[in-house]
Amino acid sequence: MSWWLLHVDLDQFIAAVEILRRPELRGRPVVVGGDGDPTRARQVVATASYEARAFGVRSGIPLRVAARRCPDAVFLPSDPPAYRAASADVMATLARFPVQLQVYGWDEAFLGAETGDPMALAADVRRAVLDETGLSCAVGVGDNKLTAKHAARFAKPGGIHQLTAGTWMAAMGAKPAAELWGIGPKTTKKLTALGLHTVADLAGADPATLTEHLGANAGGWLLLSARGTGETTVDTTPWVARSRSRETTFAADLTDRASVAQQVAALARALGADVVADGRRVTHVAVKVRFSSFFTPTRVMKLRAGPTTDLDEIERAAMTVLDKFDLDGARPVRLVGVRTDLAMDP
Repeated sequence: MSWWLLHVDLDQFIAAVEILRRPELRGRPVVVGGDGDPTRARQVVATASYEARAFGVRSGIPLRVAARRCPDAVFLPSDPPAYRAASADVMATLARFPVQLQVYGWDEAFLGAETGDPMALAADVRRAVLDETGLSCAVGVGDNKLTAKHAARFAKPGGIHQLTAGTWMAAMGAKPAAELWGIGPKTTKKLTALGLHTVADLAGADPATLTEHLGANAGGWLLLSARGTGETTVDTTPWVARSRSRETTFAADLTDRASVAQQVAALARALGADVVADGRRVTHVAVKVRFSSFFTPTRVMKLRAGPTTDLDEIERAAMTVLDKFDLDGARPVRLVGVRTDLAMDP
């Protein structure tokens, strides 16, 4: 018996939930986002079925663009409560196995288990999720979270794959370093400047060079990740949201500060009401402004009086943060958003 990590990754989760509710859509290109109307401006794709992805439809692109790329797609509005409920059903299924469960979002989870046959366990998990929820998932088997995460990528859609430190370099060495879990565009740019293009390049890099250009912590983590080393512990603490946010995209750009402030105030108050209804307290308030150029700065402040449930205080904080932006009308505003960071104590 050995300790194994499994990464469960639901296939096209949001689209799959919608198809479960509308079985007649199975096999057709499905696009979910906004209110589901691709003729309206400034709405973006939340997710797309594999059939729609074949036409170049991806998360984050405008619905109008998705409609041009895939005219025969079925467009549906986003329904977060339905996705939360479906996710809860999946996690309840996983919790019934003799494993340690770490929920990693709506559509992902890590399982830790002592087993002599991790592939058989993975097959049982995949079958149970499909039988009990109707949702397909890929299951990655690894000797740590990193290898399990990447194994699940190899397994998608709907398969099982095993990846360990022993097979890591053969499977991952030639892949771009940017594909490593946790590496973003800024880090990729720095690695490229250092001539480190592949996972193998990064694995063989001089530690001192990485420390010099990326810092001791990041440099050390990158080197370990490139060599297939990752965390082996599973955090079974129930998942609790650390923040909540709301945003709105305007049908026409706003050019006067008063209109922008009115929108931010309304978002802050509505978001605060959601948070308070969930029994949470707010510690920080952040405001995001996207200008017509798509430049999207974010500003944040900590509530000096400590965590609060006072909606007036949350709104005032959002207004204070908004004052940190230059809203002189020269740069029209396309979108605003408000985020609240939440106290983690009861």
